[in-house]
Amino acid sequence: MATVMQKIKDIEDEMSKTQKNKATAHHLGLLKAKLAKLRRELLTPTTKGGGGAGEGFDVTKSGDARVGLVGFPSVGKSTLLNKLTGTFSEVASYEFTTLTCIPGVIMYKGAKVQLLDLPGIIEGAKDGKGRGRQVISTARTCNVILIVLDAIKPITHKRLIEKELEGFGIRLNKTPPNMTFRRKEKGGINFTSTVANTHLDLDTVKAICSEYRIHNADVSLRFDATADDLIDVIEGSRIYMPCIYVVQLGDTFFCLLPANSAHLEWNLDGLLEMVWEYLDLCRLYTKPKGLNPDYEDPVILSSKRKTVEDFCNQIHKDMAKQFKYALVWGSSVKHKPQRVGKEHELEDEDVVQIIKKI
Repeated sequence: MATVMQKIKDIEDEMSKTQKNKATAHHLGLLKAKLAKLRRELLTPTTKGGGGAGEGFDVTKSGDARVGLVGFPSVGKSTLLNKLTGTFSEVASYEFTTLTCIPGVIMYKGAKVQLLDLPGIIEGAKDGKGRGRQVISTARTCNVILIVLDAIKPITHKRLIEKELEGFGIRLNKTPPNMTFRRKEKGGINFTSTVANTHLDLDTVKAICSEYRIHNADVSLRFDATADDLIDVIEGSRIYMPCIYVVQLGDTFFCLLPANSAHLEWNLDGLLEMVWEYLDLCRLYTKPKGLNPDYEDPVILSSKRKTVEDFCNQIHKDMAKQFKYALVWGSSVKHKPQRVGKEHELEDEDVVQIIKKI
């Protein structure tokens, strides 16, 4: 472990001393690839026993979505959890009060959202210090991250936490790189792009691929990608997650929109509304034949997977097998009701009636 950490430090030192320009792009790309491999080795060791270092806290996932509170020790995560959910998480003015992961539940707009108060991380968590790996491993299972900051302490804490999460493969408020990477049996490295490239060239791509012992692949870019983007695609284990920054000022919380740090919401209602927006969930109401729709207990789906078939599978695994057609009322159809098949995409607050085969 110490050897791997020393190698990481040596590479980071070399990168900090290397000027960034076209002449050094190839060398820096190679160093970044080496660094990514070492971080993966550090966080997912191959030795048996000791309960894998990359494992998170044993918290059963429940509800329709999971939100994680991440931050340095004693910045107000427990206070925020208590105010939002009523779950008791020990609060004190000294550091490291929360030593395990405390779950709570919020009922909001018909959805059950699990909120996790994760123990305070420390600088160097991505390299195995403290309980950082457990904290960040659990954070990877969340749908949204709330980074809780203390307004009295420097804003550099925000950058430090982002660095720790980035080091563990969590990409905050980003989308997967718009590129295609396909391994093949022969033909060497084929590099194409539909846009002008200011960061990558064929030599840099070859050097990064060589570090992963990849000598035959097609790499196609549809945006001005960096070496980090290519490494993320090759690694294939990155998590792209929405994030909201929450700042505590005394007993008051307010949140910063990442896109516009000047926008403040000085109440918890505003924070909950923003969490809901970032979760991007879809509420669907069931309508038994001959009865009114059930608006009290909606079926909750991700907006990325919201077909009628997804709806059926969420209710019961055998429902799709018995499916004949569905009647839908709502914004996803022109007629009220409209007969649709399993592939039909539903919209938020649609009413659905499933007609089964006889």
